[in-house]
Amino acid sequence: MPSTRHLAVTALNRIFNKGIKPKEALDELAVDLDKRDRAFLMEIVYGVLRYRDYLDWMLKDFLKKTSGLSPNTLNNLRSAVYQIKYMRTPEWAVVNEAVNLERFSEGKRALVNAVLRNFLRNKGQIKNPSKENPVDYISITTSHPRWLIKRWIKRFGYEEALALAEANNRMPSVVLRAEDEKEREEILREFAEKGIEARPTEFSPVGIILKEFPSVLNSELLTHNLFVQDEAAQLITYLLDPAAGERILDACAAPGGKTTHIAQIMKDNGEIIAVEAEEKRIVRMNENIERLGLKSIKAVHSDIKAIGDIGQFDKILLDAPCSALGVIRKNPDVKYRHSKNAMLRFHENQLEMLNAVSRLLKLGGIMVYSVCSTEPEEGEDVINKFLQGNQNFSIIKGNYDFLTSFEIQDKDGHVFYRTFPHRHDTDGFFGARMKKNR
Repeated sequence: MPSTRHLAVTALNRIFNKGIKPKEALDELAVDLDKRDRAFLMEIVYGVLRYRDYLDWMLKDFLKKTSGLSPNTLNNLRSAVYQIKYMRTPEWAVVNEAVNLERFSEGKRALVNAVLRNFLRNKGQIKNPSKENPVDYISITTSHPRWLIKRWIKRFGYEEALALAEANNRMPSVVLRAEDEKEREEILREFAEKGIEARPTEFSPVGIILKEFPSVLNSELLTHNLFVQDEAAQLITYLLDPAAGERILDACAAPGGKTTHIAQIMKDNGEIIAVEAEEKRIVRMNENIERLGLKSIKAVHSDIKAIGDIGQFDKILLDAPCSALGVIRKNPDVKYRHSKNAMLRFHENQLEMLNAVSRLLKLGGIMVYSVCSTEPEEGEDVINKFLQGNQNFSIIKGNYDFLTSFEIQDKDGHVFYRTFPHRHDTDGFFGARMKKNR
């Protein structure tokens, strides 16, 4: 059986070279690993994903060029340098294993050995990029693309751009969602009795933040109506503010986090049509719905832009497909997947989807648009373009006081909602609440 470090390099090869998502790569490779080895594997893989460009920066003085290296050798070196820089792994073990791994790929054992031993001798003399070039400094030390850092500095200023990029590289806490406030109190008491360190979320009235993900939690999820969901995602459902007896459309529903939250707030009294374009994601959504024992949700396999007559709705949630630049904390590979031009493609698709679902809203109905993105092209710009072509809609505020902490106002006086990792210790979400007036 391959060693854990060998599996880490294999996972990185698949992520960087084949576009496979980290969770999928790890789930496939870690099947036979025990808890400890799986944690070790995940730390190396996610660590390299978070700091890839900085690792390459540190390696550059010890390599004539990286272009001649195979992906396997390059990821082997990255993994080794990450362990030396950020983990407590014995340095001799890191070097020996890295050299041995080259045997499996007809690689360059002598080169890897020389580079790593040279790195160990000189690691104390490695200098970071100069702060005189703020874009390069933040981009390299936090491993974010230059185009993204450049716009963040222009939008937020240097200090906040750095804080956001650094927050993206911190592993987020595990956040749970209880069924209601009363159940949250009961679960927190039960966790305390079992020695599980947990505290309530600052804003969401049903969120629970764990210090770590204990092994016992899998059984807790089954015995309680708990759902793993970031606090920002929980807040989007409160922005929609579903009520018992309503007919609600969740237009991009899988894996069902917001769908099931809607049902729970409605006390499972009403009708929720949960539309999802990917059939395999519906399977997972139905599993979540069944586990929570919810009866008011009907899953529909369809592209929301081409859906037939499914009637009118009191409320609609469109949590649109996006760049996911707001969830880099959980998915660090996102940093390397998109270019500046991709924002326009997402924008056009999001606007098309918004126009499609808006026709399904009743007169006087409420529609919430959300994305897990930090970028205006996917948030404010989509809504403003939509309002230009749909003057029968208007922006309205949310109904809960705890949402006011996330309000932002544009030059036209429109109130939107944004969360940020560095400001709120949540994922980065955008939300807008609209009413159909005529």
